[in-house]
Amino acid sequence: MAHKKLLSNWGNYPAVTAEETSFRTVKEAREFIAKHDGIISRGMGRCYGDASLAQHSISTLQFNKILFFDRLNGIIECEAGVTLDSILEVVVPAGWFLPVTPGTKYVSIGGAVASNVHGKNHHIDGCFGDHVIDMEVIVASGESLFCSKEVKADLFVATMGGMGLTGLITRVKFKLKKIYTSYIRQRQVKARNLIEVFELFEQYRHHTYSVAWIDCLKGGDASGRSILILGEHALSEELNARQSRNPLTTHSNKHLPIPFNLPSFILNKYSVKLFNYLYYNKKMPKISDDIVPYDSFFYPLDVIRHWNRGHGRRGVIQYQLVFPLENSLNGLTEVLKRIRKSGMGSFLTVLKLFGPYESLISFPMEGYTLALDFPVERKLFPFLEELDRIVLGNGGRLYLTKDARMSPDMFTKGYPDADKFLDIVNKYNPVFKFSSLLSTRLNITTKQNAIL
Repeated sequence: MAHKKLLSNWGNYPAVTAEETSFRTVKEAREFIAKHDGIISRGMGRCYGDASLAQHSISTLQFNKILFFDRLNGIIECEAGVTLDSILEVVVPAGWFLPVTPGTKYVSIGGAVASNVHGKNHHIDGCFGDHVIDMEVIVASGESLFCSKEVKADLFVATMGGMGLTGLITRVKFKLKKIYTSYIRQRQVKARNLIEVFELFEQYRHHTYSVAWIDCLKGGDASGRSILILGEHALSEELNARQSRNPLTTHSNKHLPIPFNLPSFILNKYSVKLFNYLYYNKKMPKISDDIVPYDSFFYPLDVIRHWNRGHGRRGVIQYQLVFPLENSLNGLTEVLKRIRKSGMGSFLTVLKLFGPYESLISFPMEGYTLALDFPVERKLFPFLEELDRIVLGNGGRLYLTKDARMSPDMFTKGYPDADKFLDIVNKYNPVFKFSSLLSTRLNITTKQNAIL
């Protein structure tokens, strides 16, 4: 049953009134697709911008069965609406883990494929799509097409990171990662500035998981001061007595609520500076080692339900950029300088290292990626245009999954294979039955894409 409602994604910006429907069978999905245009699939709505907003939203969340789990070889097949947290509850007790995971477990499998999500282990394991064996997609004609690296390979590669524009993903089969405990051997290392954290990333490049928190407002010799967080899946003999009683325990489903949007003035450059000071100067030595549950390592914010409300009623834009390796230090130095000059502090600033990567339309390239959260306000948009110029000037690009405002020119210059992607979209979605606010804004699903 379709009904109109006010929809927004995790950034709460933009918000639109749209018709949303759900389906339980492939037949129901086909019937809806046949009767409607301007459709985009939607899972948990954890992308920040407008990628899963459209005139007609088709929710996958009721299409959520695990179809097959090979416990011996670590292969799982499921419907697109299954969420990562549901997968973890099944596979962790059997000694398996997600091959790649973003910073929240409340993401659907279909969304993970459509965004080709990356995690803290990109430099080792690539993106989620690198572990997908095959999948099925309902394209604009209503056909349900099987695709893999060998069969309809163009549909396969364009769907991976294609933001739902090739069709509705219905089924995904992918490989898991073997683990012996559900705990992570974590190391935290303080870095005095951006140069030192770059040196630490290189020093610890062999670690499977790495991510750094950055103080984006500190200047001078301490510009870019950071805490690098490293991780490996712990072995049984590394656990303490309490942990050893249940070495493959899953995550807790308890949450702390934020029941309403907090006032916008709470997050400002002064409160962000205070938080950064307290976080960096928390009582810990230069190097700190611990064994922690996977939930606190991979998903520290998931414990707070609706933590996005902390940015206030107007919402937040997450601006995630990547620079090629050779330009990363220069580009990030420029970005941090511009942030300090503007006073537009980001409450959560995260730095990760990407390994070598080639894809049609996915975000990563070999280099460093920085994610910044900025509360929506009038002066934000001209400021982000300044950052856009720094990104393009250093050969970088922005993450489509997080985007809510980039221009078509920024998209085509940042994604050199955009024209090849558009050709495949035109093949399987010729009259743009599948489209979103993002794809319309970027001229992906408009007549203008013929000139790109």
